[in-house]
Amino acid sequence: VYVANKEKACNNVGIINNTVRLPDYIPEHDLLRVIDFYNNDKTVDGILVQLPLPKHINSDKILKAISPEKDVDCFHPSNVANLWLGKEGIKPCTPQGIIDLLDYGNIDLRGKHVVIIGRSNIVGKPLAQMMLKENATVTICHSKTKNLQEITKLADVIVVAVGKRNVLNGDMVKDGAVVVDVGINRNDEGKLCGDCDYDSLVDKCSLITPVPGGVGLLTRVTLLDNVLLAHSLNNMCQ
Repeated sequence: VYVANKEKACNNVGIINNTVRLPDYIPEHDLLRVIDFYNNDKTVDGILVQLPLPKHINSDKILKAISPEKDVDCFHPSNVANLWLGKEGIKPCTPQGIIDLLDYGNIDLRGKHVVIIGRSNIVGKPLAQMMLKENATVTICHSKTKNLQEITKLADVIVVAVGKRNVLNGDMVKDGAVVVDVGINRNDEGKLCGDCDYDSLVDKCSLITPVPGGVGLLTRVTLLDNVLLAHSLNNMCQ
């Protein structure tokens, strides 16, 4: 779903893109050679490796191999460090999409209590830093968090990003809360759904994102923005 939608988004705005599909048994050194080839290709501005990778491949090693100037997912350690230091540059796609979404919805995060359920390197951790930059008070919850409902009921904004259905329901939020559902799952009928029990939340929240048609769209918009930024960075380096 992600790969197909990324291809479609690039095609819609005229960004030339190429998806390289490799066998799941490819040796790690061969994958590194593919990345090195595109690192040195001056016609290529952005590179991303779709996760998760096969278990025999070290994901950290692969992501570190991508040139920071072409790292449109913001997974390279240099770009992650810049994010935590508050420097300008390429931003992680889903967290930036969420920030843009809340800004579009006129949600002033200053002084708000934001609860993030999920501590992944892709969403939870970088989003926490970006929320802090917006002057929110941030709580990160995860699988070992005790009394989750007591914490979420105090939240003004809740972001759920764990990849598990029905993590949050209407009994767990206060009236008027804002809920952002990052999850992508499939229900018993095989249809796409999020991490939240949407039906129990929709009448209790002031704003809630749908799945599909919510955060995923903004994730792809940020990816396109990052490609444009990477194009500028690569032109400066040449």
